Amino acid sequence: MSTPGSLAEWNPGLDGSTTLRAAYDEMPGDDASVIPWRVKLLENPASPVALPGAVDLFGHDCIHILLGRGTLPQDEAFVVGATMGASGELAVWQQQLFKMWARRTYRGAFRLSRIDLQIFDLAVEFARRGRVKPLHRVAWRERLDHPLDEIRTSLGIDTTRLITVYEAERALWPRSFAAQRLPRRSAAVTTRDPDASPWAQ
Repeated sequence: MSTPGSLAEWNPGLDGSTTLRAAYDEMPGDDASVIPWRVKLLENPASPVALPGAVDLFGHDCIHILLGRGTLPQDEAFVVGATMGASGELAVWQQQLFKMWARRTYRGAFRLSRIDLQIFDLAVEFARRGRVKPLHRVAWRERLDHPLDEIRTSLGIDTTRLITVYEAERALWPRSFAAQRLPRRSAAVTTRDPDASPWAQ
């Protein structure tokens, strides 16, 4: 069992050569028993009113790794948004329902701020526009020994586009610790127009 501090400090980055199993083994975390019912109601696939993209805790953790996000509220918002957006089934009213529920009923560290919810929207659009395959339907345990880059490619997660979105997030919220530690574009990648849309190919 990890301490809250170690969980908050965990940051997987976007290393592509390591396997999903190796990355998962380094991830601190709590078991599902600590997740409040308010969160499970819309985000757990076993719930009768779960929203599109609902995924179990193991799958959710694997998606954190694939997207290179830690476990701060902004990271959680991005992971949930990308998972819902990739489902191909998320309606506008469901997106708005989640935002209202997460803002008004989630408690403590689980509650999402207005900024977190903007990041959620950013992630929904990233997954939709990038045509990321439904992440909640992936048989994650069957991919544990595959390299992360291979998994990302197979699921339509383009790391160049992902980093472009992270650059936009960092520009919008420059004082955010979660944004500051997001993966950055390598020097080998051509620098884009800073005024260009984060959705540009």
